Formats: sequence, structure tokens, C-alpha cells
Amino acid sequence: MTDKVFLIYPPSPVMNREDRCQQPTDDLVVIPPLPPSDLLYLASISRMAGLEPVVKDYSLNSQTIENFKQDLIEIKPDYLIINVASTTLEKDLSVLAPAKEILPNIKIIAKGAHFKLFDIKTLEEYKELDIVIRGEAEFTLLDILKKLPLQEIKGITYRTKGTISRNEDRPFIENLDLIPYPSRDLIDNSIYKRPDTGEVQAVIKVSRGCPYHCFFCLATPTSGSKVRTRSPKNIVGEIKECYEKYGIKNFIFWSDLFNFDHKWVQDLCREIIDSKLKITFSTNTRADSADIETVKLMKKAGCSLVSIGIESGNQQILDNIGKKITKEQIVNTVKLFKKNGIKVYGYFVVGLPWESLETFLETMEFAKKLNTEYVSFYTATALVGTRFYDYVKENNLGELNFDKPYYYPTVNTHYLSKDEVFELHKNAVRNYYVRPKYMLMMLFKIRSIKEFYNYFKAGMRVLFRK
Repeated sequence: MTDKVFLIYPPSPVMNREDRCQQPTDDLVVIPPLPPSDLLYLASISRMAGLEPVVKDYSLNSQTIENFKQDLIEIKPDYLIINVASTTLEKDLSVLAPAKEILPNIKIIAKGAHFKLFDIKTLEEYKELDIVIRGEAEFTLLDILKKLPLQEIKGITYRTKGTISRNEDRPFIENLDLIPYPSRDLIDNSIYKRPDTGEVQAVIKVSRGCPYHCFFCLATPTSGSKVRTRSPKNIVGEIKECYEKYGIKNFIFWSDLFNFDHKWVQDLCREIIDSKLKITFSTNTRADSADIETVKLMKKAGCSLVSIGIESGNQQILDNIGKKITKEQIVNTVKLFKKNGIKVYGYFVVGLPWESLETFLETMEFAKKLNTEYVSFYTATALVGTRFYDYVKENNLGELNFDKPYYYPTVNTHYLSKDEVFELHKNAVRNYYVRPKYMLMMLFKIRSIKEFYNYFKAGMRVLFRK
């Protein structure tokens, strides 16, 4: 009888649970829930090992621990794989005790950026947890499911006979093409949609790693400083599978840093163009990593939107967080994409340690000057494993609060309390979107009644959010 692997997002707040983001969506305006891509890749790894995977996201549609327990009784899995976020750790791991009560022999494995620092501590506090995976999970899980001796598996911390052991780190995966395509047949793809047009979209992970190691970001700690890319042919193969098997034509190209290697970006765009597949995609870029040739190719290949981590309108804060960009570079990059018909999504962070009322007002003015099609103003969140987390501890900026990450601040700044930052953050979203200049720009960009309706719904959320 084939062993079963049950891979879950636990019954916690709805989040995009990628290790570097751990980002809730309930309190954000234009960020939709994304499919559990990490679990789908691990499901394919389970199939490589000859096991039968089942994937479920309990955070959607307010499912509860009772739904989880009922599924355990029906599925009777041999392994339970849980995606864990630092910000929802206690809630995520509340599934452990009932899982062991129902299936005493089940092996429970947790993955997540939290375990880079707190692997042993978590195993000590949660006795039902058997193994935690540190770092990239795919081939670590393959070794576990192949039942290699645990002491030989790199990248895990585990419990045997009451003793906790920590093996050496596993090197990053150099050839990302070796990872099988995600098992999208295990989920209902139709529920994951673009927030503007309402069309179904999929996430394709195209590269990993970032050399910049920004103050608040987990990209470098979780994926390394070397940018590792999949081959264009491998990526287009996955696009073709989505297109032909699932009818998906809209994509997010997930990357820690998409535009780092211009030649690779151009090769990927040409591969998409040559495939004759009519798709649209969004992705991310730095403000100093765009050139006219690459941008034009991106547009021709179907790029409709890029997200740019702008973070602040104050140059000193940009320097303090190690962003290594200037405001002039940001302005020029935004203009370049908009001029070539690609929408821009600007990400800002309110409440970094050096934030004051003056720097916040400077950021607001800068955001309005850029006038990007979308913005998110996140409150600064000191995730475990970031330099920001260490700075908070060293500078006594208050007790960390992860009740509503990215929405309510986790800590004070040197000049503002958490409550003061929260009030600025709430007003930032409304003050940006409710402007005649912005609304007129977006009216000219709307192409359908459905798109107008989706913008209208987002606008109501902006006006009436608490």
C-alpha cells in the first residue's frame, strides 16, 4: 500500500507563505491569495519518492481545526508536512497535538524560515513535532521520504528517542531545473485570480537568491546571495503545461530578483515569444536593474506589471537599509516601464527604525510623484532571520508584536510609537488612492466592465478599512 503525504497550510490567517514574505492578505488592498506553490513542488517531490500526496490550504474559506481533524481521519496520511510562518507560529502548530492524537504514528515535518534560528527551540516546545527542515526543502524532503537514515540527511533538525539532533546545513540547489514542475492537479486552480481582471493566474518560480541582503528582507538568508535561475526552456515548459492542461494564461514569475541578469531575462522573453503562447505575466525588479532593450522584450513577451521595492522616499533611510539605490534611479525606472506600457506596483515600508513624521511625509510625496498604478504601504515587520530583527533586539525598540504583520507595526521606531506608525500607515493608503490624479489615470487604463468592478471593490476597501 502506497504511503500518503499530507501537505498543508494550517488553519491560520490567509497568507502568502513564501519564506521571504510571510505576508497576510486580509488587510492588504490589492494582494490576492496565491496558490500554495511550495506545497505543490513538494507534492511532486513526494511523487518522485513513490508516495501519494494530498495538498490542502486550510486558511482559505475560514476552515478550522475541525476540518483538519476530519480530513486526517479520512486520508490517514503517513506524513504531515506543515508550512510554518514566524508570524503565526503558535496558530500554525496548533495542529500538532490533534494530529498525533488521531494518528499516533504519523511523522510530522515542518518547514519555514523560522527554523533557520529557532529549530531546536521549536522542537523543545512542541513535543509532537518530529522533524524541521531548514533551508530549501525539496531534496531534503526527498531524502526523508526515501527513508534515508536521519543522521545522514543534511538540512534537518529532528527528534529521536527524546533527543534532538541538528545536522549540517544543506547547500543551495544549484540546478533549479532538477526540481519537478508543481503538482497543480492537486488543487482547484480556478480560485486563484488576478485582482484586476479576475482571470485565473498561476505562480511560476523562476529564480532564487539575492546579493543585496536588505535590512528587513529574508531573501538572502533563505535563498542565498547568488542568483540561481531556471533555464528559459524549463520555464516555458511549465508555462506550456499550465496553458494546455489547465487553461491558465496569466502568471506571476516569482523571483527574489528577476532583472538581475539582463541576458537571462532577454533569453526567457525570446523563448516565450518563440513559443507563440499568448500569456501575460507580472514580476519584480530593482530600481537600478532595467534597460530599454530588456523592458521592450518583457512587454513583447507579455509582461503587464512589475513590482518595485521602493521602500522609502527618504534617501538616508534607503542608505540605512542597504538598498543601494537612489531616488533618481527609482524615478527613471518607473518612467521607463510606464512609457513602455507596463504597469508599476510600488512597495513602501512605513515604520523602519529611522522613521519620523518628516520622513513619512517625504515618502508620501515621493509616492504621489511616482504615481504608480498600484502601491502597498506595509508596516515594518521584523521577521526572524533578518538584520531588522537583530537591530530591534540590540536597540530596544519594544516587544515584537506579530498579531497583524505588515498591517500593525511589530515595533516602535526611534521617533514614533507603534500606534503612531499605524495611524500614518492607515492614512497613507487612503491618501494615495483617493486622489483625482490617480483616479483619472486608472480610469483611462480600464479595459472592461469586469475590470472596473474589481477596481471599484478595491476602492471600497480603501475607503472603509479600519
